[in-house]
Amino acid sequence: MKTLIIYAHPYDKSFNHAIFTKVQQILKARKEEFSAIDLYWDNFNPAYDARELSLFKAGKTSDPNVKKYQKLLKEANRLIFIFPVWWNDTPAIIKGFIDKVMKKQFAYNVGATGVIGHLKNIQRVEVMTTSTSPTWYLKMFCGSAIKSVFINSTLKQLGMKHIKWLSFGNIDKSSAQRRKQYLESLVQRSEQKHVTN
Repeated sequence: MKTLIIYAHPYDKSFNHAIFTKVQQILKARKEEFSAIDLYWDNFNPAYDARELSLFKAGKTSDPNVKKYQKLLKEANRLIFIFPVWWNDTPAIIKGFIDKVMKKQFAYNVGATGVIGHLKNIQRVEVMTTSTSPTWYLKMFCGSAIKSVFINSTLKQLGMKHIKWLSFGNIDKSSAQRRKQYLESLVQRSEQKHVTN
């Protein structure tokens, strides 16, 4: 199992960064092979320009980051997304990652009955988010965009299965103790998986 982490947060003192660090520590301790994409560190541009869009139909790209990310995606069996929920949805840089990296022919084609995903090498996905809103509020009153659109539509259309969403809500009201417990729970969760896999 080779894991690819896709991390999106611009501030290295954020709790997202603490999660990113902890996940890498867990994988290293398990001696599991992994790679990491830090979208902000890479200065990834999530927006199409005219040249990039002109290559869309052929499934090509002029962005060297896109080429690098596609190679890493094809080598991976497991994905871990780590990002904050902003305005009830993914940050723009994550949406742009999907827009620009998941090209025709590489990630999907369109058949008679809809999208045919090509990323079936991705056997497991974990989406790890933080939000100022409580998780129940995102799910019940804000359309649950992470679950209903990002996971159940986009990732599944790309051919990915066995997707789990781990949400840490109410982050701005959370105590240091609660945040510490959450990071420790990631270790425990990893140990349980290691036993069952």
